[in-house]
Amino acid sequence: MRDLREILPRLQAFRSKFEHLLAAARKNAAQARVSPAGRATRLRELTGFGVNPGNLRMFVYAPKELPPKAPLVIALHGCTQNAAEYDHGTGWSSLADSLGFAVVYPQQQPANNPKNCFSWFLPNDIARGHGEARSIREMVEHAIATFAADRRKVFVTGLSAGGAMASVMLATYPEVFAGGAIIAGLPYGCAGNVQQAFEAMFTERGHAAQALGNRVRAASRHRGPWPKISVWHGANDPIVRPSNGEDIIRQWTDVHGISESPSHHEFIENHTRRVWSDANGKPLIEAFSISGMMHGVPLATTTGERCGSAGAFFLDVGISSTHHIARFFRLHESLVEMPRAAAPVSTTIQIP
Repeated sequence: MRDLREILPRLQAFRSKFEHLLAAARKNAAQARVSPAGRATRLRELTGFGVNPGNLRMFVYAPKELPPKAPLVIALHGCTQNAAEYDHGTGWSSLADSLGFAVVYPQQQPANNPKNCFSWFLPNDIARGHGEARSIREMVEHAIATFAADRRKVFVTGLSAGGAMASVMLATYPEVFAGGAIIAGLPYGCAGNVQQAFEAMFTERGHAAQALGNRVRAASRHRGPWPKISVWHGANDPIVRPSNGEDIIRQWTDVHGISESPSHHEFIENHTRRVWSDANGKPLIEAFSISGMMHGVPLATTTGERCGSAGAFFLDVGISSTHHIARFFRLHESLVEMPRAAAPVSTTIQIP
């Protein structure tokens, strides 16, 4: 075991760097007079959604005329954010009005983490049936019942700590989600404590695909088919290094049993998009590297696909991640394929 005299100063240095980067991003947004915080929220809170071992709050949005069997999107905020701010910044509720789906926004509480980060690095919160992962799973089931949503069309997305928590949900409950989108996040199982979390965020180092894939396979008894994955990362991200995005790709190419080499490569609005497809040409993974972007959600607020509002960690770079993710999830269509073999669904759901 490493000497505490070595570990503690390193941990404090990581923590100071993290807090400095967070503060700098918010200061820059304030100087630019763009901030989604403080706006009136469209969300409402639901309580009594089930067992809540992670001590999270549940906020939701659904259009007034939501069609039956509509899709359901779980949207996870980043550190220093809350549900309302994340909705305003990303524009998911506005897109829900246009396309007809419901959105759930789990919200962290300061009692769990003083920076309001989801606990994507704590073993008791990232295991199936436990902690924050279990709380979010309960929210999914409650939302399906509340909105008569289609359990074959459930998706998860998130930014930073929320992106890492999206990785957790995709690994621990892969049979629940048809797909996921991880923005400036990290692969599942890359950290088991605070120091390892900071090391994973700030260190440029890759990991072997099989080792990464094994972490997902060990998280549940599920053996496929698996959710499809969309990965977004700023090329200049100083808070969560871009190598984490590459590790997410390696993790899921290994889980899907496909080549690490992309099937397709293109440029969209001067940003790189890679696609990994199965033998039949069906896209299973896509990855966007956003040229020149720091840490945040990629937005387009002035183009035809404008969605969301620029602010701290919501960056107008001329491409709408919300729109592109919705297309990858096929929310623009009437049918979304479920990522698992068809099976009868009991009227009584037992959540593991």
